Amino acid sequence: MFSSDSEVMQRAIRIAQSGFGLVEPNPMVGAVIVDAGRNLIAEGYHQKFGEAHAEINAIRQAGDATRGADLFVSLEPCSHFGKTPPCADAVIAAGFRRVVVGCQDPAPHVAGQGIQRIRAAGIPVEVGVCEVEARRLIAPFETLMLKQRPWVHAKWAMTLDGKIATSTGHSQWISCEQSRVWVHQLRGRVDAIITGSGTVRADDPLLTARPVGPRTALRVVIDSTGESLTADRKLVQTTSQAPVLVCVSRRCGEAGKNRLRDLGVEVFETSGDRSVDVEQVLRELGRRRCTRVMLEAGPRLLGAFFDREFIDEVHAFVAPKLIGGARAMSPIAGTGLAEIPGMANLGPMQIQACGNDFLLEADVLKRR
Repeated sequence: MFSSDSEVMQRAIRIAQSGFGLVEPNPMVGAVIVDAGRNLIAEGYHQKFGEAHAEINAIRQAGDATRGADLFVSLEPCSHFGKTPPCADAVIAAGFRRVVVGCQDPAPHVAGQGIQRIRAAGIPVEVGVCEVEARRLIAPFETLMLKQRPWVHAKWAMTLDGKIATSTGHSQWISCEQSRVWVHQLRGRVDAIITGSGTVRADDPLLTARPVGPRTALRVVIDSTGESLTADRKLVQTTSQAPVLVCVSRRCGEAGKNRLRDLGVEVFETSGDRSVDVEQVLRELGRRRCTRVMLEAGPRLLGAFFDREFIDEVHAFVAPKLIGGARAMSPIAGTGLAEIPGMANLGPMQIQACGNDFLLEADVLKRR
């Protein structure tokens, strides 16, 4: 038995997270059905894109026990025909006593219509229980819907003195094996992995998930000229395993773009004459319905994203190592802030041990 409505909703939010990497570009959603005494009857979550939504899975599990029961769902039930019929209609037909919703759907084609339909059928709907947590659960989906760009996960590994490489550029390996396993797991659940030409030249990365995850990420290289990609690079040699998109500026020219296409990679040209416009890159990924992207890059590209406020979430591995050096690189370059922020510009920090390292995770709070 649950002790409060908030506790039931927290359960719905928790089980929804099992859909991470499986449901995108849909949002993660969880549903819990309880009786009038808040005893658990059934629960379900959205398990895979194109398949039944959370409410439907919970209703199917409950059977006739939905009559007179309460439905808790982390996100407003949909009201439109998409890959599946409207969940609002199924909720009405199930005969619930009341419906409790974590947050309203931000998508313009829903935006309260599901709630209105259920209320019009005479079923009371309460909205906003655990709203902060429910809205954070769907933050990548909301970013895609309202900003037409994916949610950006920025990842780096650094020493305790804040360095990501020595003064000579040596960086492998700062993090421990367990940390690298965690990175591969995230790679297998995002839609794209973004890196820069400097990383391609210095590390010759594969940028694939090993072992493979539920998603195969598009590997995106930001390179104004495209010259970092040559036939001997691992990215080029593994295009049959995962696609590669090279984002270039006009500097690349037609000959350069044709050379890249001959290597088997896709080319996207931004409007800049000298540099790649990262906002145009993100909008292109949004057009492709990428919901989450992982930024694995050097200080210049991390700085470019930070300066434009395009980093949404950070994953920083801190290793028990010191390397020193005035010329050793720190994670984020770019222009940076002119003054130390008066208030924290990261949300609540989650800290966990990862082998010998510590993993620090937080959302980036936007200045505007």
